[in-house]
Amino acid sequence: MQDAGTITGGAAASHMTLASASERIRGMEDSLGSPLLSRARRGVQLTPAGRTLAHHAQLVLRQIDQLQGELGDGAGIKGHVRLLCNSSALAAHLPQPLSAFLTAHPGVSVDLEERASDDIVDALRAGLADVGVVSDAADVEGLQAFDFCADPLVLIVPAGHALAEPKSAALIDVVGQPFVGLRDGSAFQAHLDRQARRLGRRLHERVRVGSFETVCRMVALGVGVGIVPQAVASRAGGKLRRVRLRDAWARRRLLLCVRSLDELPAHARQLLQALLSAAAVKATETTN
Repeated sequence: MQDAGTITGGAAASHMTLASASERIRGMEDSLGSPLLSRARRGVQLTPAGRTLAHHAQLVLRQIDQLQGELGDGAGIKGHVRLLCNSSALAAHLPQPLSAFLTAHPGVSVDLEERASDDIVDALRAGLADVGVVSDAADVEGLQAFDFCADPLVLIVPAGHALAEPKSAALIDVVGQPFVGLRDGSAFQAHLDRQARRLGRRLHERVRVGSFETVCRMVALGVGVGIVPQAVASRAGGKLRRVRLRDAWARRRLLLCVRSLDELPAHARQLLQALLSAAAVKATETTN
């Protein structure tokens, strides 16, 4: 119910009827002698007692998950990992190592969700995720963080554009240009919009599209300029040019974060180690 925001949504996510879900909640409230949900016209919110119950329920679920992972496939038990990542990691850095991990571990499933880095670290602290991939600009205090990979952002412009000539640029230099952006709800786009607001400006987005790859295609066709991860721009090819961004927020790295390595279920530790190993191999290949 907490994640869904309504009893109806929570019931559907739990594969229960609304009546059954409501009855179970009332039963728990009667047993505990305290309301768990605050009901309003726009949905429900957890009461203090509800938050306490949710916290302990998450602890129990993590312990069960850890038990399943340690028993292993020999007991016929499959593991589940909840992995949260920012937009750049999802687009450029996770697909290959994650697919390799899933192929090597057929008994493990991964729930992968894109979120803003600040939301990810909050979810990790609350025990709502196992592993997170975040920008190094996020506040990771209280978490265990491991260096994952470089993830600089670059300005992309059409070939022949006036901005294609300088070797570098800052956002303040290009904020007045027509931009190709990502759709509302994108954590990455929200990050760029926030950087523009810090300059007292707004990005003029001529069009918003669904992926970094489409941003690159639209820029190459002359629709506008864009900002994307360098790893994405390097694969795009076509008639576009990459320009280094001088802004400090564009020179970033990605971190792998967990709440506590000791408390992490075995299959989540396996995923963490697989991602770190893949990143180390890639870094070595790049250096050589």
